Amino acid sequence: MMAPVVAVEGSQHGSRGVVAAGHPLTADAAAEMLRDGGNAFDAVIAALAMACVCEPVLCSPGAGGFAMIRDGSTGAVQVIDFFVHTPVARNPNLVGDRGVREVHADFGTATQPFHIGPATVATPGFFDGLEAIHRRGATFALDRLVARAVHAAREGIVVTPFQHHLSNVVTAILTASDAAARLFAPGGRAVGVGDVFRNPGLADGLESLARDGFGDGPVGRACLDSQRHRGHLTGDDLERYRIVEREPLVVEVGRCRVHLNPLPAAGGTLVAHTLDQLVGWDPVAVAHAVAATGAARRDGAGNLIDLATLRRRGTTHVSVVDASGTACAVTVSNGEGNGELVDGFGFMLNNVLGEDDVNPAGTTTWPTDTRLSSMMCPAIIEESDGGIVALGSGGSNRIRSAIAQVVLRRCIDGVELRSAVAAPRVHVEGVHLDFEDHVEPDDRVRLMAAFPDHRAWPTRDLFFGGVHAVRRCPDGSFDGAGDTRRDGVALTV
Repeated sequence: MMAPVVAVEGSQHGSRGVVAAGHPLTADAAAEMLRDGGNAFDAVIAALAMACVCEPVLCSPGAGGFAMIRDGSTGAVQVIDFFVHTPVARNPNLVGDRGVREVHADFGTATQPFHIGPATVATPGFFDGLEAIHRRGATFALDRLVARAVHAAREGIVVTPFQHHLSNVVTAILTASDAAARLFAPGGRAVGVGDVFRNPGLADGLESLARDGFGDGPVGRACLDSQRHRGHLTGDDLERYRIVEREPLVVEVGRCRVHLNPLPAAGGTLVAHTLDQLVGWDPVAVAHAVAATGAARRDGAGNLIDLATLRRRGTTHVSVVDASGTACAVTVSNGEGNGELVDGFGFMLNNVLGEDDVNPAGTTTWPTDTRLSSMMCPAIIEESDGGIVALGSGGSNRIRSAIAQVVLRRCIDGVELRSAVAAPRVHVEGVHLDFEDHVEPDDRVRLMAAFPDHRAWPTRDLFFGGVHAVRRCPDGSFDGAGDTRRDGVALTV
């Protein structure tokens, strides 16, 4: 047996590109493609395949997401929407909540209910998204791009403290079926820090996807088998699924042009709404702007989005920019996983239909044949001096406030990228303020006076998102920031 896969430390100075992601191996898979002469498309595909291996709580072939892409040769920016889609019809044999069960995630200070099971699965778009990115100009074949992830799944990876923490939070989901428990929690406990985690079934699945595709291949058939009796997906759903290419929502922020995720995704519109109220960094002004955006979303002001179709759970993000100025910012989510492994292939399909904030009336009332909305907001910034920034974040409802605050600091205040990502953040829901307690003393007093209902967080916390950002500088050099709140890593090649 070969040694488990570990990340290779990358140079902080290079000429090929830069990547930022939420796990060292995810970042290193992308960096390897750049080292070998690939471009940003190659790098982001390799990273997403690796994320399925080392970030399985957040990313899976059963997931969906969004890619914001800038073509370095033309400067054109476009969104690829490969988010999940509701089934074309409900399974008539499922009465009530059959195929759904409730579990509770343990966040330490609180627990939260989640609905999982075969009937919570929406049509995944993950592999369709990878193929669409590949068609944009990747230089390597798909089997080459997933090879490092395949190797890591077979030989094993060393579990990091952050991934162990996430596994503990959703242990109830990872152990919801016998097969899942054997893989993710052998012996009844989540794999520990420093343990070697192997997933040979996922290795087979990634190889099959690269060779045979999804809908007509063994992986797609296995997904349908898992849905046959207690789920809603049928062959029609896989056959009819399409990625959607959209024009981004573009806003001017300072002297920068910012490209955001457009409707029906809500994230970009909400980020734009927040930024439109601000002229520079002031924590109290930012908190009020975030609160106003939340109120507008709840009230439906400005046709922001119908809350009944808003999706806002666990996510991961990858950002890449290469020497040509081609940039990819990709955010993906598997919900939390539906609790059951796709037989033989070592991954869970999503549980998006079981999320209360998608279907507040329950798991039997979702709209059929509909592209669901999302808070995810991969973004690209074109700076007035020629700099190109790609960024995005996980973080549920805090995605909108995290992205807005990093964009504000970078585009209006001119803060260096790493400092903009590391700076303390605020978030407001209703009248309740959460803030990272690293602000200036005077600002702390003002925040607490403006929001009597508040909570001060003593450390930078994953609650406030995880903005992974990269930049191609005007002189052709690179900069990157992986958000330490979510185990972020940036590598320059």
